[in-house]
Amino acid sequence: MCTLHILLFTYTVSANTTPSVDPPNIIVILSDDGGYGDFGCYGSKDVHTPHIDDLAKHGVRFTNSYVTASVCSPSRAGLLTGQYQQRFGFDHNPSTLPTAGFSQEDVGLDTNQKTIANYLQTNGYTTIAIGKWHLGDLAPYHPRNRGFDHFYGFLGGSRSYYPIAPEKTTDLSTLYDDDHIIPEDSIRYLTDDLTDKAITYINRYRKSPFFMYLAFNAVHTPMDVKPETLQKYAHVGDPLRRQFLALIDDMDSSIGRIVAKLKEENLYENTLIIFLNDNGGAVNNGSDNGFLRGLKGSKWEGGIKVPLLMQWPRKLPQDTVCDALVSSLDILPTAVSAASDLLSPNVVTDGINLFDVLNKETAHSFLFWRRGIAKAVRHQDWKLIKVADNPLLLFDLSEDPGESRNIAATHPNIAHMLLQKLDQWEQQLQNPRWDSSYGNENQILKHRMEVIGREMEKQYP
Repeated sequence: MCTLHILLFTYTVSANTTPSVDPPNIIVILSDDGGYGDFGCYGSKDVHTPHIDDLAKHGVRFTNSYVTASVCSPSRAGLLTGQYQQRFGFDHNPSTLPTAGFSQEDVGLDTNQKTIANYLQTNGYTTIAIGKWHLGDLAPYHPRNRGFDHFYGFLGGSRSYYPIAPEKTTDLSTLYDDDHIIPEDSIRYLTDDLTDKAITYINRYRKSPFFMYLAFNAVHTPMDVKPETLQKYAHVGDPLRRQFLALIDDMDSSIGRIVAKLKEENLYENTLIIFLNDNGGAVNNGSDNGFLRGLKGSKWEGGIKVPLLMQWPRKLPQDTVCDALVSSLDILPTAVSAASDLLSPNVVTDGINLFDVLNKETAHSFLFWRRGIAKAVRHQDWKLIKVADNPLLLFDLSEDPGESRNIAATHPNIAHMLLQKLDQWEQQLQNPRWDSSYGNENQILKHRMEVIGREMEKQYP
């Protein structure tokens, strides 16, 4: 086991202009709205995810891994910058509600922030974004203006997996191939199309290092499923769960196709693959967060704790389980260190190098969350949630991973310490540059102890 708990610190990383000898290809695969209990390697019994499970079998499975937000867009901003996205006012999914001092033109990933793609470009990598973007739809926020040489995907938060009627397409749902619009009638099934493009790029850049950010829209709604895959789950009684299982099955098959292509091109051994969810399972797609309380949009574990797998056959051990406290923030410094063999003070990030975690040299001691009025902090096994005037919520996750017993009243010193740390962290942040289109009421209601069980949780998206 890889069990580590030491003090929090700020990690610094800079790109090296001299790439490492034989640098690896790097592929980050992001699934959308999957649940913690929706993968075989995390204990699910009804899903069919053999290729994702193989990533765990031939690599490292993290059991205390988190994203920086419980909804799609800010989570992606934290992943791609390696910083808490609240440092640049990115608390919420994009909306038409800019806050005082900002305008609609400010709704997107702050153009002053470098992305993982920027750093890897400096290290000689070809950088590729495929799939869902959801980090701003105006030109300054376009992937090709944020460090990516290529973009094949759509700018919004969701779209149909099948062709959309011309009169119903929007700028956010349009599928782009770099600067060219893909005709809707050429789309077969988006999970397959994104994978086909990924394989094309692997073939094209097989002789030089590439970084690929493959952000599937699966398993986000709409529940567009292939009839032949859906038939495999005819035995499942719940029709929504049946559709979900078909969506995740197709995504898993696509990941298998990508791994097969890497092996075919003799790239597999020297490719670092990282797989994770963007947040917890959603209220409307039939996902399953297993034993975790809460869903997408909440500070409960079911909103922010996600599967995280990392495989690099040439460098990493196989079939390893690590229970150190880690975050999607860590992907940027991990990738840059793999690419350059150099980590030096230049750009401050909030992430740590996962290779150092595996070497038992470091781990996070504190992780923080904020989305508007809802805030949380984790320190070792303690977890505190603070939402407006709701009672403070404190849990010992080692004893109560399902967050069923609020022990704030019996551990006031712990609660006070965590509140202080949360306040100190928040003093470093910007105020949100835009508000949530959902408002605050759902945040208040969903973080009450009496909201128990999936049916009640689903009332407050």
